[in-house]
Amino acid sequence: MTDPITDMLNYIRNAEAVQKPEVVLLFSKLKNEIANVLVQEGFILEAKKVAKGKVKMLKLVLKYEQGVPAIEGLRRISKPGQRIYTKLDGIKKVRGGFGISVISTPKGLMTGLQAKKAKLGGEVLLEVW
Repeated sequence: MTDPITDMLNYIRNAEAVQKPEVVLLFSKLKNEIANVLVQEGFILEAKKVAKGKVKMLKLVLKYEQGVPAIEGLRRISKPGQRIYTKLDGIKKVRGGFGISVISTPKGLMTGLQAKKAKLGGEVLLEVW
């Protein structure tokens, strides 16, 4: 596994394609923070850390509205081979304001809108709409 964030996004995308109620993946602090941002913004219902023996897992409960997934699309922006950083004035709207970008700032992970309010730039990890 070279890029755990892309794997996380693929797990979510594939689970929503077959309307699975939840996704269980290996735990990491970064994945947990991304999941917490998605919970805050209403894209998934719940994210919690569970243990299977000695292995820590992250359980995501996906959100559906009348059988339609709340997440229409996910896209990884900054990749291990090409990191994408932005300044405050470079933060743009996702899908005309209907989506969010998740940005890693010096004060932690936050949405693009929160980063603008905090007047911070950082690495643009992904976009969700």
